[in-house]
Amino acid sequence: MLLVRGIVVRATSFGQGFMGGLKSLAGGNISEYVTVCEEARHDAFEQMLDHAKELQAHAIIAMRYDATEFTAGATEVLAYGTAVLIERRA
Repeated sequence: MLLVRGIVVRATSFGQGFMGGLKSLAGGNISEYVTVCEEARHDAFEQMLDHAKELQAHAIIAMRYDATEFTAGATEVLAYGTAVLIERRA
């Protein structure tokens, strides 16, 4: 078993941050921030898959996401899991 991961650090663009800030005053879902989060998770997931392919893994199990504010306005998104190699027995 091998640990595989994909890491992305993202910040909102000026426009997304401005619109998100205005919407946060009213409360509710902030679609600009959702878009940034979904794109970051997607990219981290794709990087994790690429890492598993480099290791010639057959599957990834127990996959998880983690996110940490890296610095003010920038967030690290980590996708990680356990890559497995499947043995064929005759």
